[in-house]
Amino acid sequence: MNYDAENLTDFAQEVVDRGDLPLLGRDPHRTYHLGIMGGTFDPIHNGHLVAAEQAFDDLDLDLVVFMPAGRPAFKQDKQVSSGEDRYAMTLLATSDNPHFLASRFEIDRGGITYTADTLQLLRKLYPDNVKFYFITGADAVAEIMAWKNAEKVASLATLVAATRPGYDLEHARKTLKKSSVSFDVRYLTVPALAISSSYLRDRVSVGQSLRYLTPDTVTGYIHKHKLYGVHSSRYGSLREE
Repeated sequence: MNYDAENLTDFAQEVVDRGDLPLLGRDPHRTYHLGIMGGTFDPIHNGHLVAAEQAFDDLDLDLVVFMPAGRPAFKQDKQVSSGEDRYAMTLLATSDNPHFLASRFEIDRGGITYTADTLQLLRKLYPDNVKFYFITGADAVAEIMAWKNAEKVASLATLVAATRPGYDLEHARKTLKKSSVSFDVRYLTVPALAISSSYLRDRVSVGQSLRYLTPDTVTGYIHKHKLYGVHSSRYGSLREE
């Protein structure tokens, strides 16, 4: 169901009530740290999962919520799999980790998905003793001034920039220094981020395996629902016999 702007707060509360977001902040004597893993997840892969797990450990997070974007702002001119498919794959990939949670928050919300809007809604839902850590790629952080209401993002969350080994962070750092906005950024080097969703889609389209790149449950879902041009019904292999 889509909600208009006037009803977004009611929508956000409904998401919490149905268990699609965690209940945090009840103890006023402690500070909670909520990781928010944003992305298109088309499909989700091991790089996303390893980055979230490393952020959980390194930043002492209480939980990481994976939020597949509903209508990604920077991909309006590109073909993107349905929200239902991307959410289902995210749910399958995270279901065996007790401190991961897949949320429909952005999938069910109407309109184009903007990080600032999402963080504002979450801020209304959670008390001030819940701190937000928005986990994304260093490439995205390098372009953050192009984001809608980037200054609100800076005021609402710590940015966690996950990078692959050998990535040149200077571009991202210089961009942030030139900005008039003060960002709190933590950098994490994640070897598995050499993987990308587009790489997985390309492998599927030419009949190559996704084993060890994404959980088998996600591979199975791609086969079952014939995503990305898959042409084999055999689980675990994308090659025709």
